[in-house]
Amino acid sequence: MDDEPERTKRWEGGYERTWEILKEDESGSLKATIEDIIFKAKRRRVSEHHGQVRLGMMRHLYVVVDGSRTMDDQDLKPNRLTCTLKLLEYFVEEYFDQNPISQVCTRMQETTEKMTDLSGVPKKHITALKKAVDMNCGGEPSLYNSLNLAMQTLKHMPGHTSREVLVVFSSLTTCDPANIYDLIKYAFFFHLKSLKAVKIRVSIIGLSAEVRVCTVLAQETGGTYRVILDESHYKELLMNHVSPLPASSSSECSLIRMGFPQHTITALSDQDAKPSFSMAQLENNSEPVLTLGGYFCPQCRAKYCELPIECKICGLTLVSAPHLARSYHHLFPLDAFQEVSLEEYQGERCCLGCRGEMKDQKVYICKVCQNAFCLECDLFVHDTLHCCPGCIHEQHPTPMSI
Repeated sequence: MDDEPERTKRWEGGYERTWEILKEDESGSLKATIEDIIFKAKRRRVSEHHGQVRLGMMRHLYVVVDGSRTMDDQDLKPNRLTCTLKLLEYFVEEYFDQNPISQVCTRMQETTEKMTDLSGVPKKHITALKKAVDMNCGGEPSLYNSLNLAMQTLKHMPGHTSREVLVVFSSLTTCDPANIYDLIKYAFFFHLKSLKAVKIRVSIIGLSAEVRVCTVLAQETGGTYRVILDESHYKELLMNHVSPLPASSSSECSLIRMGFPQHTITALSDQDAKPSFSMAQLENNSEPVLTLGGYFCPQCRAKYCELPIECKICGLTLVSAPHLARSYHHLFPLDAFQEVSLEEYQGERCCLGCRGEMKDQKVYICKVCQNAFCLECDLFVHDTLHCCPGCIHEQHPTPMSI
């Protein structure tokens, strides 16, 4: 809040004379102005990346969703619970697209009912979130119980991975069996540790109003605490947790053993071919299916149907090369392009990405290859490609067949 202009310190200050920024185009539509506002917000997010800092590629994220009766409120349509679960489905897809070798666990807060265990398979989480829409909300939430369960799960994770908790908190109260400040800061028994001691970062997204205990929780653990304004702001706050935060200076550095199995399909004509169960299928509640093909752990030969996954037998992390490559861009993020007004730009007024004519008031130039891009291509390059097409073309000038 301290970085915001003075006039927006009051809640109504940000809504004074907002109609003045809306302008009609030649056809009388406001669509172009609204899209311009959205693009500028995305552009701001791109320019605020952490740069060349140490980031955690392997993340363990524990998502806690408030399941109290306040989730039935209809300020978000159709209600807070349904809106939250729908946004979390999109969040899970984006999270694993950007962090394919990371894992997520989901849990409802009021009942402390676990929806999914720590897993790197997005389909499993999305299926659980869709089923959770039918859950009945009621009672009071307990931050203490939820954080204690999260700590018991995450404290056993390796020191080179990040331990994160994301809480979607709707209520203005928390019903705790003990002093929650002891759980945050201090080890109040010799056999228990605090969240701060085991280096768990807790971030909170509030759906109602600011709560003091949430502010302290985020400050002490190094997380963030933001309260939503509307559904679009809610989605933006969730997307802020897709990219990994800078790793702490005390996090461990170690070599990680990984296996890169290839998908093997046994021919039906082979006399020794025998269908088998997947190790992951045996742990699921659904009926296991016999299959001929799969990914076999190079160390213990255990079979799995999907990657990435941690071998249940020997503990080896099984990934594919594309998964590792998609995580690599977090370590060396693409620098933000230089923003230049169209009047000052002296080069060719043609976007390198879409080959369209520059019609916006701003041009975005790569600092390395000096090629110009329009706003849409700038966002696409930073959000999806994570590499500059102009720089890649200079490194590989010969066209390659795809």
